[in-house]
Amino acid sequence: MKIAHCQFEPWVGDFDHNLARFEEGLKRADAEGAKIVSFPECFFTGYPDTEEFARKGAFAADSPQMKRILDVTARHAAVAIAGFNELRGSDLYNTVVVAHHGQKFGIYSKCAAYMKFHKQGRDFPVWEIDGLKFGVLICADGGYIEPARILALKGARVIFAPHFNYISDKGLISHFMKVRADHAARANENSVYFVRGNNVVLDPAKSGITKNPGIGYGDSYVMDPHGEILVQSRRHQEDFITAEIDPSHKQDTAWGLSKSAWSFREFAPFVAEAMKQPGP
Repeated sequence: MKIAHCQFEPWVGDFDHNLARFEEGLKRADAEGAKIVSFPECFFTGYPDTEEFARKGAFAADSPQMKRILDVTARHAAVAIAGFNELRGSDLYNTVVVAHHGQKFGIYSKCAAYMKFHKQGRDFPVWEIDGLKFGVLICADGGYIEPARILALKGARVIFAPHFNYISDKGLISHFMKVRADHAARANENSVYFVRGNNVVLDPAKSGITKNPGIGYGDSYVMDPHGEILVQSRRHQEDFITAEIDPSHKQDTAWGLSKSAWSFREFAPFVAEAMKQPGP
């Protein structure tokens, strides 16, 4: 099965522009024969760093904007994974929609959202297409053990992780190294393919980030279940990547369970006990 990612630049507050780029990516995915294609975090709305601008562009999962998104997917063959600032009542969530052939499979909301105006998601859905189960994490979610473990326990063999990165030049190399190490660990400990689907920033004025100068460098990739990179994007420019994956890849196991599941079963009580002890 072929999967893909569009390392495009979203423009904050410009839904029409981002929707046009979304269709451009779906056309490319169809041309390449990709079954699933992802787009960056908050792709339809951009990812501003203030609540005022996040609310200006936000929309609900059943809104007219979502209908337009689904109408675009109806014209294309690939399953689409793309993010937006979601308005849910008076609350804001950092959310991804999964859609196919004009139908909304469902949504996932970021569980480790660090913007103060975003609520934390606590649902971990898994979807299936042509026998392949997959799940979604968003950016910082992949830096923690449990979210990926939950998806893997539910049968996900691929984890798509849309990102929006705009990193200070002083922390760029350390961020680059840490993110890759986190993702290699998630892939290896769960025997899953891990797709880091990042953005790129070409025009900082359109990024919506006002509080610090930075660099949106890209570095999207698909890791195999051993943490090896199968394909990666070019950096500092828009790109489109595809990878052939094997949905029948056998999980590494420990005493009949995945390594991560066995570790949780055996050691979770000791972790709970250790958390009762005073820290350093």
